[in-house]
Amino acid sequence: MAKIIYAGSNNTSYQQADADLEHLAELPVGAKQVRRLCKRIGAERVAQRDAAAVAYQALPLIQRKAAPAQVTPPQVVAVGVDGGRLQILERHPQQTAPPPSATATPPTALAGAAVADTPVLVPAAAGVAATVVSSPLSAAADPAGVVPTVSAALPLPAADLASDDDEAERGQHWREDKIGLLLTLVSTEAKADPCPTIPGHFLNPVRMSRLVRELKKRAPPQAEAAKEADDPLAADEALAANTAQWEPPKVQGKRVVASRRPWEQFGPLVATAAWEQGFFAASRKAFLGDGADNNWTLHRNYFSSFVAILDFIHALSYVFAAACAGRSFATGWEVYQRWIQWVWSGAVNRVLEELTQRQAELGEPAGDEAAGSPRSVVARARTYLSNNQERMRYAEYRRLGLPITTSHVESMVKQMNYRVKGTEKFWNEEGAEEILQLRADYLSDGGVMDTFWKHREATESGQNRYRTAV
Repeated sequence: MAKIIYAGSNNTSYQQADADLEHLAELPVGAKQVRRLCKRIGAERVAQRDAAAVAYQALPLIQRKAAPAQVTPPQVVAVGVDGGRLQILERHPQQTAPPPSATATPPTALAGAAVADTPVLVPAAAGVAATVVSSPLSAAADPAGVVPTVSAALPLPAADLASDDDEAERGQHWREDKIGLLLTLVSTEAKADPCPTIPGHFLNPVRMSRLVRELKKRAPPQAEAAKEADDPLAADEALAANTAQWEPPKVQGKRVVASRRPWEQFGPLVATAAWEQGFFAASRKAFLGDGADNNWTLHRNYFSSFVAILDFIHALSYVFAAACAGRSFATGWEVYQRWIQWVWSGAVNRVLEELTQRQAELGEPAGDEAAGSPRSVVARARTYLSNNQERMRYAEYRRLGLPITTSHVESMVKQMNYRVKGTEKFWNEEGAEEILQLRADYLSDGGVMDTFWKHREATESGQNRYRTAV
């Protein structure tokens, strides 16, 4: 069964998983059976995760902000969150009746401590009765091995199915899945900024133009950037800056959290995973995100003791677009080099001063002005940098040995998308939650699924599972 679940969770489809199993493991299972088993095991893992999150929230605040018993806190940690994409198609809408009751297990069971089962009440969601949830990690909680359904723990409001900002652009079925990445890092704390000069790869015109366009910011055509790169003076300046080197912290371990739940329910899932690894007791802690409000709301509610850091690449994209707005590329590139060095050094106030002057020259954008007009681009950059100024002290972050980009999170989103995203691939809410959980488990370090299988084998009764009629 472990081989089947691994193949079904890490291939592009259940059909491909079946083909791999037959050719590599000599297991002719069938795509339908692979899907059924992945749903069964995925539901068990979702129930365990939800029960741990409920019990974590029931802990006193002082315990939630400390390390669990028998867990040694790491020295340097980082938490990042972002969103991916998948298609949801509910052929049979979920019932809105209140889910059945069960029993919850404290999260210390997940951390390896032996603790008696304690019932915990799940706060009632809109239109759903409050529920008590059970963790299948406790053999005493359910001798028959029956696990509660995903809706029994944290029901998904129907309103979330149509709440994505860019639904109209991407189609009626595209939805957001939330990805959380928890990193254990290795770095040293310095007395001063170890890299005060911005590295040369951020001063390559062609590369920066391509990067900004990939982030869907208004940038000048790449052809103009190529011409600028051929300019001998520009090339000499870029080579001179290439002597600056910055080594980001080394990743020692990672834990992935993924869900289709709304952001207010996703936050406790990430916080629980961080608590289980002792993140809240680490000596140096970072929380990374782009400019989305949901990221910083999650930080404020669950990770306020972590240093909030805005992704440097997103900041760069706004600076680059604003510097070139309404200017020739040669003139804009000169402005960009000055501004991005200030941002790299943490002197965002100097960029905001020049942006304010530039806005005065261009004028404020009209209410119906095109998003790509120079006035709109500059106004948007001013707002973005002003709102995130306190999260852009990059020189101090480098001194502390903390990361300044969300590159690892962005990479993890792509790895999750590999399994769940496709123009002709559709999920229902329950199936999406189950496969997201399994994919996240296999992408995590620490043998999450190995531990699961050992516990599951030890607690199997050998009896058939019968569901009690409601």
